[in-house]
Amino acid sequence: MQRRTLLSGSAAALVHGFAAAQTPAWPARPLRIVIAYPPGGSTDVAGRLLAQQLGTRLGQQVVVENRAGAGGTLGANSVVRSDPDGYTLLLAASPEVSIAPITMKTMPYDPVRDLLPITGVGQVPFFLVVNPALPVRTLEEFIAYARANGAKLNYSSFGNNTSNHLAGELFKSLIGTRSVHVPYKGSGPSIIDLIGGQVQYSFDTPPAVLEHVRGGKLRALAVASRQRLPSAPEVPTFAEAGLPAFSGGTWFGLLAPAKTPRAVIDRVNSEVVALLTGTDLAKAFNDRGIVPFPQSPEEFGRFVQAEGAKWKDLAAKVGIVAE
Repeated sequence: MQRRTLLSGSAAALVHGFAAAQTPAWPARPLRIVIAYPPGGSTDVAGRLLAQQLGTRLGQQVVVENRAGAGGTLGANSVVRSDPDGYTLLLAASPEVSIAPITMKTMPYDPVRDLLPITGVGQVPFFLVVNPALPVRTLEEFIAYARANGAKLNYSSFGNNTSNHLAGELFKSLIGTRSVHVPYKGSGPSIIDLIGGQVQYSFDTPPAVLEHVRGGKLRALAVASRQRLPSAPEVPTFAEAGLPAFSGGTWFGLLAPAKTPRAVIDRVNSEVVALLTGTDLAKAFNDRGIVPFPQSPEEFGRFVQAEGAKWKDLAAKVGIVAE
């Protein structure tokens, strides 16, 4: 009996060892980072910069997949429904994890329950940019023009109830204008129509607008940061330009489907934090007006929940209700 037990134990150990040998170390194949917006916006720019360098550190290709629609919730839901094996991650911005639960009556997922925070990646302030055909060159001139011509002005956003939609509504409430909101499926299409004159102004991030500002296709009137950005030192802050009560911007960070192994979460966190605190990626971000935003998973989780509380207060203030 004792001999049979020993043999059984040895057999079990052999089976366990064989199974472990068959389980490849992570990552054993390419990773996918889903971005819930079209190409061209700040989240997409940051995601592609990050994917390239993260792939080098992990020794596997990291592919960016753009899945736009429904204010970012379409792409986020695709990640929630993915296998929690560490090979599908979400580079989320504030709309799909902090704003949507407040502004959507029905959500296809619960950001806190269905997504695991990994780390913050970047923070970016909004620029107020206008079509150069508008007869304004300063924020003061624009406010006067908007008050006189509000019903004729359209402003664009990434989509209904996204961060720059709420920023636009806050701006309207502060200056007293009746301009019309036009939602798009992300920053890229919004900026194309702003340049084309279909809309007259927008709030968007440095990566999305600075190239067009430098090329004369857009005019930047103010930036919602505490200090002028090194990438655009000629653009005054809203406080300098006479509207200190206005603030607006976005952020993005990495999340994974619930039940993703903690070892994978920690590995991605350590690699991304190392990149964000290093030289190359940090410089690439700063050159584009993106502030690196490394955090622990716990810190990022607390940040996401605090953002939700902030947007809930703002939505109540400007009268936005869940739809």
